[in-house]
Amino acid sequence: MTSETLQAQAPTKTQRWAFLAVISGGLFLIGVDNSILYTALPLLREQLAATETQALWIINAYPLLMAGLLLGTGTLGDKIGHRRMFLMGLSIFGIASLGAAFAPTAWALVAARAFLGIGAATMMPATLALIRITFEDERERNTAIGIWGSVAILGAAAGPIIGGALLEFFWWGSVFLINVPVAVIALIATLFVAPANIANPSKHWDFLSSFYALLTLAGLIITIKESVNTARHMPLLLGAVIMLIIGAVLFSSRQKKIEEPLLDLSLFRNRLFLGGVVAAGMAMFTVSGLEMTTSQRFQLSVGFTPLEAGLLMIPAALGSFPMSIIGGANLHRWGFKPLISGGFAATAVGIALCIWGATHTDGLPFFIAGLFFMGAGAGSVMSVSSTAIIGSAPVRKAGMASSIEEVSYEFGTLLSVAILGSLFPFFYSLHAPAEVADNFSAGVHHAIDGDAARASLDTAYINVLIIALVCAVAAALISSYLFRGNPKGANNAH
Repeated sequence: MTSETLQAQAPTKTQRWAFLAVISGGLFLIGVDNSILYTALPLLREQLAATETQALWIINAYPLLMAGLLLGTGTLGDKIGHRRMFLMGLSIFGIASLGAAFAPTAWALVAARAFLGIGAATMMPATLALIRITFEDERERNTAIGIWGSVAILGAAAGPIIGGALLEFFWWGSVFLINVPVAVIALIATLFVAPANIANPSKHWDFLSSFYALLTLAGLIITIKESVNTARHMPLLLGAVIMLIIGAVLFSSRQKKIEEPLLDLSLFRNRLFLGGVVAAGMAMFTVSGLEMTTSQRFQLSVGFTPLEAGLLMIPAALGSFPMSIIGGANLHRWGFKPLISGGFAATAVGIALCIWGATHTDGLPFFIAGLFFMGAGAGSVMSVSSTAIIGSAPVRKAGMASSIEEVSYEFGTLLSVAILGSLFPFFYSLHAPAEVADNFSAGVHHAIDGDAARASLDTAYINVLIIALVCAVAAALISSYLFRGNPKGANNAH
């Protein structure tokens, strides 16, 4: 497909922005589902009799399948067309949401969440690739990606709020059922406002590479979980390490053999591309784990309802949404360095305020202010890290770049939930009374040891915040180095 052909098929300005609104609807669903269960987790543990391991897999099955499949679905979109992939992803997502809403057991919910991840992985690379194709003007594209990023951030920030509100009035399945009407509306709207599907049948798509990538990620996540599990199963840990090694070797070997690899490592030689990938992953790592552990801590230790715990995330949303749009619209003036490195610095300040607020009896105002700074910093980073990735990749590799961009976000989320989500109960077990050390959800309700369990939970939460603070500071320093010279735009290689 030549650039002249693409230009001839370019949609009008009204069509471009109308389609961006439709894409944003699907993207909002994906962002919400990444975090909507954070407020529902304590209730799910109780009503589905979920163990700590099952609870973490209910959260992690979604980003694991998404991250593992994203590289493959992005290049598949290059072959059969990104519009078609977006429609397929929306359909899978809607059907899987119905399955999750009425899941009878914890493991059934894990399976439904896995299918949600497949739908999201099919849909997400298409959104960015379609933006790259639809918005040819660089400033207009930067603004569109900034809006795209703000919607993703808003969805992730709104997830706990929406989840808490639904749980206040309905049963836990409602947090999934709400996806269905939005998916149906987006499907219908796409048929009317989306640009024509542009396929490239000659493009090769390699299933084995996609499978090996998923195998590698699964091995990595299980290894992390079992490594910090106080009741770890050594055969499972050993099997996970073997899976990780085999998957990584097979994936690397496969990429060397095929003409069109899923992952072109030469892209990472571009400093803007590498910086964008690192920034996106680190931003999600610092934010995702804190959202999950904050919701649990305030429900289990402080006594918040799911709705109150969800509303606590509003300051983060209020900080992230405008900064994401402002960052994308002003990238050509300010450049990457102040928006990304400065964003991580603001996130670090926010986490420090959260630590102060969580360790003082009258510290809730400081905690809320910290969430606002954290959200603003994350919004600043995410609005332009996507631009750095997509804008610095060749147009012919738009699908691959979109996939890598999404993998960096989802991999950050996945690692955050796996590491911080596993360290949270681990730190609790180090300080809690032996009778309740294996389950903090049951421990805080224990007739005798409840107070000690809550104190141990608070200590564990502070430890998690400190780890996130160190990561935010490290990310600010790393991004400052990678974006040295402060480039103000990402010019595509052709």
